[in-house]
Amino acid sequence: MLNIAAIMGRLTADPELRTTASGVSVTSFTLAVDRSYAPRGEERQTDFINVVAWRSTAEFICKYFTKGQMMAVTGSIQTRNYEDRQGNRRTAVEIVANDVSFTGSKRETGSAAQTAPVAGAPSGTPAPRPAFNEPAPAFSNGSDDDFTDMLGDDDLPF
Repeated sequence: MLNIAAIMGRLTADPELRTTASGVSVTSFTLAVDRSYAPRGEERQTDFINVVAWRSTAEFICKYFTKGQMMAVTGSIQTRNYEDRQGNRRTAVEIVANDVSFTGSKRETGSAAQTAPVAGAPSGTPAPRPAFNEPAPAFSNGSDDDFTDMLGDDDLPF
């Protein structure tokens, strides 16, 4: 079976590190994720996705991310049932983060992003991060001759 989720959005609040009774680090936060499609003449909708991260991933997030920063998360979707304060049964749907990445500009993430340790790595082990201003790899000689004109809707065979 397959349960993989990948989202990219902005943090709605500063993440806060908590610790369980058994000493495990955990943080939960919400990412504001724009939908990829907007009907013509309407604004793009935003979904607010709940995410939870455990152990070193939680510590990494709380150390290097702040409200408003862009973040990419990969993980799995999980549901859990609970009872609210009024005694009603509720179901929570959230993404359990396996990996998080910086996705904003260098200005947004600050210089800490360049030397931040990788989540899951032993503490104190900085991993080199690619510079945000590195040019993309070249796939052509730079001329437009390598590309053909895109077909319009009227030219499609279906």
